[in-house]
Amino acid sequence: MTTWRLLHTPPATGAWNMAVDESILEHIYRGESKPTLRLYSWNPPCLSLGHAQPFADVDMERLKSRGWDVVRRATGGRAILHTDELTYSVTGREDDPVLVGGILESYNRIAQALMYAVRELGLPVEMKEHADQPATKNSNPVCFEVPSTYEITVNGKKLIGSAQARKKEGVLQHGSLPLTGDLTRICQALKFKDESAREVAAQRLLARATTVQSVIGEKKDWGTAAQAFARGFEVQLGISFESEVLSPSEEKRAAELVEKKYAHPSWTEKS
Repeated sequence: MTTWRLLHTPPATGAWNMAVDESILEHIYRGESKPTLRLYSWNPPCLSLGHAQPFADVDMERLKSRGWDVVRRATGGRAILHTDELTYSVTGREDDPVLVGGILESYNRIAQALMYAVRELGLPVEMKEHADQPATKNSNPVCFEVPSTYEITVNGKKLIGSAQARKKEGVLQHGSLPLTGDLTRICQALKFKDESAREVAAQRLLARATTVQSVIGEKKDWGTAAQAFARGFEVQLGISFESEVLSPSEEKRAAELVEKKYAHPSWTEKS
């Protein structure tokens, strides 16, 4: 079995969450940390943009009026509103047995673990294969409305949104499982040409995406979902986890990345 580190980190700001994942990746690259499955949440709720998504998609007035945060991810894809969910990140070297073989092969491998996890929660999930759809200026800004490769669905509706980035330091994959709440809230944080277009987008989102509670009719708490995720990675990928915390060095580097990158307009507000 492969030994990985399992991290449960407290709810945090968007900038801190993104900085921690990058810090972990850097430490793994230098041989100072083990490959890591990190499970976390967000406080306050945060809109995250894909690394190449235009900041012009964001309606800052509406976002601020609701007390929400905004951050840009290192991974691709489109906007996600992180609230009432479990977020996971996988970080490791490109030659790790779980991550080796390129984006599609490793993405599919991780998807098998995610499938196991949500089935543990009682959801009758399926995996649909889609060709990647490159973003265009006119494409929908909402992640959960757009099909992705090896998409995990329930009754034809998207359940987990994930994205992977491969860098010289290694591999980082993010994803989120909505546990409960109104998925259409994200439409209040994005720009539309008028209120009619906003409402159409909200209804389209409800038709194409779902939450755990919507499917099974009951709430699953964050801790229960986190246990299922760890179990999925253990059973499907042959991983043995060691529960740990961030090292002082990882925390220090994350604080630097917050200040210099993830909380800085030069990164967040780029076109």
